[in-house]
This record gives sequence, structure tokens and C-alpha cells, in this order.
Amino acid sequence: MTDALERREKLQADRLVQYETMVEIRAFEDRVKEIFFEGLVHGTTHTCQGQEAVAVGIAAAARPTDTVTCTYRGHGVALALGLTPESILGEIRGRQMGSVGGVGGSMHLCDMSVGLLPTFAIVGAGIPVAAGAALTAQVRGTDDAAIAVFGDGASNIGAFHEGINLAAIWKLPVVFICENNQYGEYSRIDLTTPIENIADRAVGYGIPGVVVDGQDVDAVTRAVGEALDRARSGDGPSLLELKTYRYAGHSRADTAPYRPEGEFEEWFERDPINSFRARLIQEGGLTEDGAAEIDERVKARIAAAEATVEDATGATVDDMFRNIYAPTS
Repeated sequence: MTDALERREKLQADRLVQYETMVEIRAFEDRVKEIFFEGLVHGTTHTCQGQEAVAVGIAAAARPTDTVTCTYRGHGVALALGLTPESILGEIRGRQMGSVGGVGGSMHLCDMSVGLLPTFAIVGAGIPVAAGAALTAQVRGTDDAAIAVFGDGASNIGAFHEGINLAAIWKLPVVFICENNQYGEYSRIDLTTPIENIADRAVGYGIPGVVVDGQDVDAVTRAVGEALDRARSGDGPSLLELKTYRYAGHSRADTAPYRPEGEFEEWFERDPINSFRARLIQEGGLTEDGAAEIDERVKARIAAAEATVEDATGATVDDMFRNIYAPTS
């Protein structure tokens, strides 16, 4: 059994592991931002602090044999699905131990052992790919399903409408998940989208559209699970809109000066990690001391991952061509 699959099974079986994974995603993303500013990585990155409940809720509901397409803001989803901090950080740092050998970088992660198809740098590109993966399951006669995770900005492009329309016509086993973090790059949703709820667009395709509290991991798990059950039963796709918020700017250089005053603070009052911790403590499944131990364990795990990656072999120019194929004649 792969490390990714073992991590995934633990997450699905234990809400404390779900909480710890949310903490790990937050700490990992905070450290990723720091190492970019330290000049240890070329290019850019897009982190997902604030959106941890979305990633963990999806992973808790989906099977490892389901397929998931995700955006360039995909570190959290990858960690929740089961990828280790070493495999993701190794990819970001350009190491051969990375999830795709160090040649993909921050925006291109993949591990088919837990169903993670390569994450997409092109906005909305995963939507038709997820429809295709669902068609594969339908043709093969399995009860696997596909999930497309995309941002609110992607709901305004052609691939969104084409992918959902085709999936609805053919009743493909796919769940379309709009991770609505209120911003498409640097533009607030009310400046780009003329409706309050993206989920309302589902009516145009004759499929369910559901608005979900993306700050509540239990609500996300339930909603994704119900949509997957519908997909597996042959009733076709659903459109879920998970309303959440990204604490960081669009990318590493963006300090988000365009945010209205007080918006961040309003969303942080419903921080997904703080809210879940309070719920677990109230239920008796966690104590303050236990939460502190989790914080320290996560901190040590990420530090160990950093040390491992630092000493790992870097990818070479030749590595870029190892998985490129051409006819021999």
C-alpha cells in the first residue's frame, strides 16, 4: 500500500485525523510562502490558507478509485487526498522525489494511487477532463465517480458550460465542485459574476445545484458524499458551490490590497480550523492540550519534510523528456 493511500484511509476513518490534516495544510502553505520569499524556489505559487475544509471534506467523501481534477491552488487537495509533504514540497523544490519527478512544480501535482489527476494551471481546464474521466467509468461499468474542483472564476468560461452540459446529457458520474473563494485572481466575484450563487446555474442543465458552507468540513463531507452517491447511482452530475475564502492573495507576490476593509476579519471569525477544533472539543473528542500536541506534531513533520527535500537529488534537464513519447518511424 502506498503512503498516499495509507494517509487517505486514516483521514476517512478518523475526524481527529481530518482536523490534523487541516492543520497540516495550513502550516504547509504558510511554510511554502516563506520558502518562496527566501528565494529557494523559482516561479510562483498559489496557496490555499482558509480553504482547508474544502480539501479535507472532499477527501473524506471520495474513494481512492474516484478521480479528482484540481486547480493550480492544489496543495491542500493533494495533501488531503494522501500525498505526503515530502512529495509535494519535493515537487515544488524541483527534486526527483517530487510527485511528478520535480519537473512539474507548484502547479502540477499528481498521484493516481489516490485518484489525483494532474492539477491544472489553465483556469477551468479540469472540468472537461473530469467529465472524460466520468465517461471512462461509465463505459467500463464501474461505480467510480469523478470530481472536478475549480474556482469561481472558472464558472464564467466555456469549458464550465460545455463540460457540465455534456455530463448532464449523458448522465455522467461526476461532481462539479466550485470552490468559491470570492476572488478570480484579483477580481472580486461581484465584479465578474451577475448572480449571487453560482450553484443557481445548475438549473440550466437540469441537475441539482447546492450551496454549501465551505468553512464547515462536516457540511462539505456530507454534501460531497450525497452528490457522489447520486453520481454512482446513475442519476448524473451535481454542481456544488462551496463558499469559502482564501487568506493569501492570488499568488506569492499579491498582498491583496483590493480587499474591502474588514472582509478578511469577517471571514476569519469563521476560520475552518478554529471552528472544527471548537466543535471537536465540545463533542469531547479533543482537548486544548491535544490540539497543542497536534500543532507540535505537524510542525515537526513539516520540518522533517523540509530536511529530507533539502538533501534530495534535484531534477535535471534530461528529466523533462523522460515521459515524452514519439513514434519511432
